[in-house]
Amino acid sequence: MYEWFFNGFSMAQILVLGFCAILIGINKTGMPGIGTLPVVMLMLTFEPRLSTGLQLMMLGAADLIAVTYYRRHANWVIVMKLLPWALVGIAVGILVLRGLDGGMLRVAIGWIIIVMVMLNFLRQRFLKNTENLPDHWMFSAFFGLAAGLTTQVANAAGPVMAIYLLSMRLPKKEYMGSCAWYFLILNWLKIPIFIFEGRITAAAFKADLAMIPLLLVGGMLGILFINKINQKVFEIIIQVLVVVTAIYLIVSSPSA
Repeated sequence: MYEWFFNGFSMAQILVLGFCAILIGINKTGMPGIGTLPVVMLMLTFEPRLSTGLQLMMLGAADLIAVTYYRRHANWVIVMKLLPWALVGIAVGILVLRGLDGGMLRVAIGWIIIVMVMLNFLRQRFLKNTENLPDHWMFSAFFGLAAGLTTQVANAAGPVMAIYLLSMRLPKKEYMGSCAWYFLILNWLKIPIFIFEGRITAAAFKADLAMIPLLLVGGMLGILFINKINQKVFEIIIQVLVVVTAIYLIVSSPSA
């Protein structure tokens, strides 16, 4: 049974995969700011394209857990504003990846996170000087395109959504519900694309099947967290984790 699930995987890779499964479960149901950390860990442990395929399947499974719990809390006005632009961003990401080999993909992932850190600082500066977010369509278009591009290239759209949804000042459960539905739609649309691109393999699929119990554990831990934390602390934790994980990826990347 062990060989069927993990044929060709080292023990170190299995341990990292398991830890990332728990983190992804927590990320999807209670602490969205840690979503970049599995990107970092998987990228440093596996070949870049395979790392994104391994992560996407776990994300898709965890999205189902999150939507089951938060199915009534989504702000569909916000979700529908972002989705069309995110689909365009995914298409751009497909074109970008055609010109990248494994080493170049590592560099691209590093730059994506650099941009996310810059966006986070801009968000903080913007909200410091004004109470209301502009309703101009270009604002949603920018974040939708950025989310689509980053999710297609590196499954790294979490910081983009964190910046956008925190700017909208959503209550924490509405924040989580909007994230849950948004990423469920995008990630399941991406799975056939990743299979076609060779980023999801049969070996990766088997390994991820074994991670389902750990995803459930992470999901339950995330729900416990979200029910205990207050709104202000919730927002501060997300902001700090977005910055810390982004900086860690930049520093630890072989392209740095």
